[in-house]
Amino acid sequence: MWRACLCSVMLLAANLAFAGSAASPSIRNLSHPAPHRMASGALDAADMPTLRQAGVKEIISLRTPEETPRFDEAKVVRSAGMTYRNLPIHGAKGLTRANVERFDALLRQAGDKITLVHCASSNRVGAMIALRAAWLQHKSPAEALAEGQRWGLKSLASAVRARLNAPTTKEN
Repeated sequence: MWRACLCSVMLLAANLAFAGSAASPSIRNLSHPAPHRMASGALDAADMPTLRQAGVKEIISLRTPEETPRFDEAKVVRSAGMTYRNLPIHGAKGLTRANVERFDALLRQAGDKITLVHCASSNRVGAMIALRAAWLQHKSPAEALAEGQRWGLKSLASAVRARLNAPTTKEN
């Protein structure tokens, strides 16, 4: 299964590299940080056929409804034959234990299906991954931050550090 996932990412990269027209999709901050998982920044409606062709079965969006006024992301994802899930994370204030638990449930529900998790830049994705690693997978703060950075954590790193140094409750 790992080979199939790697081949899918390679196919996606090839499609993006060789698609020369202005109308071709370019997926911001696309990465493949774990087996069966991809992370990215903002998606556009034009990205969906390429993602589907690359084997993506589910898309988990951490964007809020206000962030995607140009198109109905859920409708476009579903019409491309993929499953759409949304867990709106409103910046640092959305980095709560309850949201991390919801996020973990979505990832577990996806199982071995190739799943793309995205927000605007992949920063919130990385933040949620880091907190999940620390709070639910019992990684050290350093390990959790490193994992978050592999997934796109950047400007929310200080908010993640603050939460990792604080006692974990449903509110933080």
